[in-house]
Amino acid sequence: MAHDHHGEHTQGQGHEEDHGHKHGHGHGHGQGHGTDLDWNEMAPLLEAQAELFAPLYRQALSWLADEVAEPGLIADAGSGPGVLSCLFAEAFPGARVVAVDGTAPLLDRARARADRLGLADRFDTLAGELPDVLDQLSKPADLLWASRSLHHLGDQRAALTAFGQRLAPGGTLALLEGGLPSRFLPRDLGIGRPGLQARLDALEEEWFTRMRSELPGSVAETEDWPALLTAAGLRYTGTRSFLLDLPAPADDRTRAYVAATLGRLREGFGDALAAEDRDTLDRLLDPADPASVHRRPDVFVLSAYTVHTAARPS
Repeated sequence: MAHDHHGEHTQGQGHEEDHGHKHGHGHGHGQGHGTDLDWNEMAPLLEAQAELFAPLYRQALSWLADEVAEPGLIADAGSGPGVLSCLFAEAFPGARVVAVDGTAPLLDRARARADRLGLADRFDTLAGELPDVLDQLSKPADLLWASRSLHHLGDQRAALTAFGQRLAPGGTLALLEGGLPSRFLPRDLGIGRPGLQARLDALEEEWFTRMRSELPGSVAETEDWPALLTAAGLRYTGTRSFLLDLPAPADDRTRAYVAATLGRLREGFGDALAAEDRDTLDRLLDPADPASVHRRPDVFVLSAYTVHTAARPS
């Protein structure tokens, strides 16, 4: 299984994300009425999002470094193309990092990234479906990171229990779920009806609910993550949110990311949008239009991700 892959699935991403990853939480599905995600096709957006969100992830990793003992083995469950897996290897120089994902071409990208960064001697990949593939780890993980991968598993409560069982005694599970939808533009754009991103958020919420309901073995669950971690037999240890604040005027990389994200939403949700909103998105995506995200001066990225931690009893 391949999650948002550290991002919002498309709104923001995965999955980047999603993911992209917004489910009020940044999912950028942009898949419209269908709920099948082509993670391999989304790889460039997933990488771009994770790279753009690296300052936020570094904050989270710094927090984890203060919260957990120096880990020997870190598993990134639902790693996607490995941007964050490599950040873990950099942040924890004494650890071996295993990028775990169900999409082999994304793991190829992860290995190539680790090679480029000189991390290959401490970097492995593991292909297979979560959570069972974690049985193939060489030993229990001291730190298991799951960034918006859990919500792609039908029975999240059972999956959390399985994650906990793959931890070493005293090991930590860090779960990135929740946060706030990303914002890229003012509420009133000066074109179209104000509140465009809020209406896109509503469509993504509907998409997310449908996606969850269609998963094999789907179980509806109140998303009280501390309670679910405790029910999984773990000792809940904390919750912290991290902010990405890239103010206007945006640089070219940020604009490209915003354009790619809105483009996926336009493609996926176009027929569910009011005609005025479709027209607004078309203008936002037209590089020749002064009102487009390629040219307008008020493009920004503001997003919050939330991480919950719990430890396996020693």
